[in-house]
Amino acid sequence: MSGKSGHFGLVQSYEQGNLMSTGDKIDNKAEELKGKVKEGAGKATDDRELETEGKVDQAKGNLKQAGEKVKDAFKN
Repeated sequence: MSGKSGHFGLVQSYEQGNLMSTGDKIDNKAEELKGKVKEGAGKATDDRELETEGKVDQAKGNLKQAGEKVKDAFKN
């Protein structure tokens, strides 16, 4: 019986890792999209600071997405 619970633990851990990774990807994409909105709003209102914040948010989101892709490459 302990063999089954051990196997189940590995499967459960793997599934939780995939869910966490998916959640991270969604959060990263949301940050990227938030940056695009900020950048657009900054351009529309001629607010260079807001536009720059948007570009920074996009860069952060892109960098985090790249990190997730590296993690995924090592999982497979």
